[in-house]
Amino acid sequence: MNIDWNALHLVRPNALWLLLALPLIAALWYWRRRRGSAWHSAVDAHLLRHLLVAGGQRAWGGLMVLLLGWTLAVVALAGPSWRQVAQPLWQSPAPLVVALDLSSRVTATDLPPSRLLQARAKLAALLRERKGGEVALLVYADDAYTVAPLTADTANVALYLDALGPDVMPRDGQRAERALDAAVLLLQQSGARSGDILLLTDRADAAASSAATAARRQGVTVSVLGVGTPTGAAYRSGDGQIAQARLEEASLRAVASAGGGQYARMASDDGDLRALGVLTPKTSMDDRRDGNGMAWRDEGFWLLPPLMLLSLWAFRRRGLAVVLVTCLSVPLALPTPAHAAEGTWWTRADQVDQQALGAGVEAYRRGDFKAAQAQFDGIDSDVGWYNLGNALARQGQYDAAIEAYDKALRKTPGMPDAVANRAAVDAARKRKPPSAPPKDGQGKQPPTSPPSQGQGQPGKDAGQPPKQPGQQTPGQPPSTPAQGKDKDTQDAGNPDPNPAAQAQADAAQRQQMQQALQRQGKDGKDTPAQRQAAETPQQREQRQAVEAWMRRVPDDPGSLLRAKFQLENERRKREGR
Repeated sequence: MNIDWNALHLVRPNALWLLLALPLIAALWYWRRRRGSAWHSAVDAHLLRHLLVAGGQRAWGGLMVLLLGWTLAVVALAGPSWRQVAQPLWQSPAPLVVALDLSSRVTATDLPPSRLLQARAKLAALLRERKGGEVALLVYADDAYTVAPLTADTANVALYLDALGPDVMPRDGQRAERALDAAVLLLQQSGARSGDILLLTDRADAAASSAATAARRQGVTVSVLGVGTPTGAAYRSGDGQIAQARLEEASLRAVASAGGGQYARMASDDGDLRALGVLTPKTSMDDRRDGNGMAWRDEGFWLLPPLMLLSLWAFRRRGLAVVLVTCLSVPLALPTPAHAAEGTWWTRADQVDQQALGAGVEAYRRGDFKAAQAQFDGIDSDVGWYNLGNALARQGQYDAAIEAYDKALRKTPGMPDAVANRAAVDAARKRKPPSAPPKDGQGKQPPTSPPSQGQGQPGKDAGQPPKQPGQQTPGQPPSTPAQGKDKDTQDAGNPDPNPAAQAQADAAQRQQMQQALQRQGKDGKDTPAQRQAAETPQQREQRQAVEAWMRRVPDDPGSLLRAKFQLENERRKREGR
């Protein structure tokens, strides 16, 4: 083993302060030795020196062993190191916020079949091809609204693409500066140190350039993807007038330059996305550790063999001190893993809450709402109370759920999801269950369909101290923070504008669910018919009321976004924004 003494380094140099205890140890040893002599209490001090044998070399040898063992233990604890080893660096990919222009100008047809359809396809390619990192989606017209908060599950964001259109926006307009401000706020709320914004539009103004400059000062890069052509095409504005929409590249380049990003015109392939650099997440330099990937290796374990040899003195009489030094120094001198060198020896309260939130979400996903309630209970945060309200509402405890939503709103006033879910639960509480299930025009009971899978389901985004809650509209059952449709029912998430086709798709989905339930019965589990036969009259009445309620909930992402944006717009009006 070759040691470069010029490169000697201590991983934990503050441990050397323990060497100051050496004089105290020697003083205590000497005082104990003096007090432990039986002759001191029987012989006068002026005669004792003539009776005792001079020397005591063996006793002084024990003191030397004790001091040497303490010194070796302290040096081992300090982590001596004389070489560096490669260490994988944890780097946080910069998140991306996509801001899509949904003004009436997006309906222009200079990009066949329309700008809107081309933008949807481009966003689908971006979500599909992006390699890691979190993505959020904003839309804007006269104001900006969040479609999906930052999430690593890009498939969850893609569910809403086919529902995007000018008809979901409360008011027409084209205020890109509000989209940029909302994107920066979204990044700040997620705790990201830096991030990227991708703006999809055909023009911008001076206010947008100022907003891009402000974003750049906060470490956020703004890039622009031009939608349209310089020739342009006609479109119908929100007030019914016919106007011409052209791609104004000069204004978009100004925004990209002010934001420190790139500009590209929308292309038929992914060359535009590659030119903008949004397919590969950037890594913030603030997240790198010192040493450029090299870390000092703790070599303190080489001092363990000498300490073990010194422990042989523990077999001697009065060797307890040596035993204690050896036993305490061995675990402290063990090499510390590189990834834990900067860690702590305790668990913070926020980490405990984070673990409880994660466990609660997993229980919620399994349908074990009681276990989820037990995990969410006691988490004094807006997300904790919001999740607790969802778990209580799923168990039919509407009064307790409303109380939990109220506590979440006291933590975060105006929290959209808590407001929407509270209204839905309050409506369910006030609604009296019908005595019999509704019937169709022919007096026949309609087929029983399972609860809609289009509501929010928990995912891995739930619970990071603090995470964006999911969207929910009044009248729908509660959702959890990680919202969106289950991947098993994504095909039902984009309703066909043809009512007959939509009804046929719904019937096919119900048939698939019934077949799945029948297969479940063949596997040895109770079928729905068997479970219904074992129900009490009260349970049957409650189940029929819930099924009737769930059949009235539309599985339409567009309606969900439209209602959500409308509620948000009304709230902003009340606040004078």
